[in-house]
Amino acid sequence: MSSAENTNDGVAKFEVPDRGALGTIQHWLHVNPALVPLIVLLMSVLVFGLLLGSKFFSPFALTLILQQTAIVGIVGAAQSLVILTAGIDLSVGAIMVLSSVVMGQFTFRYGIPVEIAIVCGLLCGTFVGFLNGWLIAVMKLPPFIVTLGMWQIALATNFLYSANETIRSQVISTEAPLLQVFGEKFTIGADEAGRGGANFTIGVIFMVMLVVVLAYVLKQTAWGRHVYAVGDDPEAAELSGVNVKGTLISVYMLSGLICAFAGWALIGRIGSVSPTSGQLANIESITAVVIGGISLFGGRGSILGMLFGALIVGVFTLGLRLLGADAQWTYLLIGALIIGAVAVDQWIRKVSV
Repeated sequence: MSSAENTNDGVAKFEVPDRGALGTIQHWLHVNPALVPLIVLLMSVLVFGLLLGSKFFSPFALTLILQQTAIVGIVGAAQSLVILTAGIDLSVGAIMVLSSVVMGQFTFRYGIPVEIAIVCGLLCGTFVGFLNGWLIAVMKLPPFIVTLGMWQIALATNFLYSANETIRSQVISTEAPLLQVFGEKFTIGADEAGRGGANFTIGVIFMVMLVVVLAYVLKQTAWGRHVYAVGDDPEAAELSGVNVKGTLISVYMLSGLICAFAGWALIGRIGSVSPTSGQLANIESITAVVIGGISLFGGRGSILGMLFGALIVGVFTLGLRLLGADAQWTYLLIGALIIGAVAVDQWIRKVSV
């Protein structure tokens, strides 16, 4: 650390280290982890906008990206909390689908009021998250192994309980429309004939509100600071008085609850309750988190970055589709972004704060 000079007023003043241009950029990115994905997102929008013109820059196309990334953004928020603690949750997709199946089956198989069925689905997701957290925090089992096993258990339970039957959209919209509330659309900026404008869904609004609330909680509350501390160094956090076990359990429980909300939003998105839906949610959520600049080593990152990462994937997917490119190009470019994001994270972690 740089030397300190004592002045006459008795206050120690520290010299600001000369990092140079590259070091300054490195330090700035370390302090603002969401900056890299935001820059990539803006550049992606600009490039596809120049290539496609109004076809891409139309309100319909831009809001379509938001609609397509709503589920990934919600599940990515759950995954972000876990990865910030230096863990990983491979069961998020299975929890999401299981919770949606519980909501649907409780409503139509047992005739339970839809409001109570939704609460039961939310409690189901929270309980599975609690099991993950308890096994990891109390039993000291590796997060990767625990959530891999829970993914298989939840997936099997989902198929066995639902008998692999889909509850169709027409039945839900007629008898329990509350299950589809996240899929309801409203338009802003349409003309008198109802043409044009930006189409939003309740699911998109929920995703944005969830990210904003979690960003505030992580930055401005003691619990949020504990989450970062546990991910950075659990031993040091415990010596500082942080309840590491309680924090980990609460993180996985909250993750399970958010995944249950994602299950509710999934019903609104696809219209039906399908036990085979959302199979790629695990990979998609991790992709959004990694591209969004949240470190897989824990303790560093911003949940806003995760949202930018999810939007980057949405921009690439829609942009390449409008260009008529093969779908495999999307996977190729996203794979390159993942590797690049991890490389940038490793470089930023070397900064001397």
